[in-house]
Amino acid sequence: MAEARVKARASRRESALAERFGLFAECLLTGVWIAVASLGVVTYPAAFAAGARHLRRRTAHEGGGWREFVADFRTAVRGGWLAGLAGWAALAAVWVDVQAARAGLPGGPLAGAVGLFALIGLAVAGLRAAAAWTPGDRWRTLLAAAGRRTVLDPVGSFLLVGGLAVVALSAWFAAPLAAPVLGAVAAAAVAVEERYRHR
Repeated sequence: MAEARVKARASRRESALAERFGLFAECLLTGVWIAVASLGVVTYPAAFAAGARHLRRRTAHEGGGWREFVADFRTAVRGGWLAGLAGWAALAAVWVDVQAARAGLPGGPLAGAVGLFALIGLAVAGLRAAAAWTPGDRWRTLLAAAGRRTVLDPVGSFLLVGGLAVVALSAWFAAPLAAPVLGAVAAAAVAVEERYRHR
């Protein structure tokens, strides 16, 4: 009897480990999907939204694969490309601020620092919005709510900043590593949003 209980416990542990490893592998695969879908330059918000929705389905033990990801991506890109365009515009504005700081203009270092912090905040809000996206949501509404959550939940926001830093370091270390790590960042955004919802 005791031996049967020990075997049952070991089986449950192996099952939990296999499920966690499967989720990790799914995150890496989703990262590659996100990277491919982001090749459209302004499509990265929709790519993250589709990836996050895929990972939410996976953690809820619902079906879904590449076809569902593509369907979600097509739906999300309808309004998401404007969010992507706005993100590139913000990056260009910060680049101008940093150039002003490097040129030694008065107030340049302050403007550069403020610009960098604002860009990081926008990136976190964008990730949070993508993690909360469902078909039919308007990106403007999602981004406004995600901006509030970014400020009201600093712990979750710092976790996402850490995820973005891991992507940057992975790309610096070996560029191909950045693609699968994007899935881990999408999973982190989903987890942060779930954590905030349950608080």
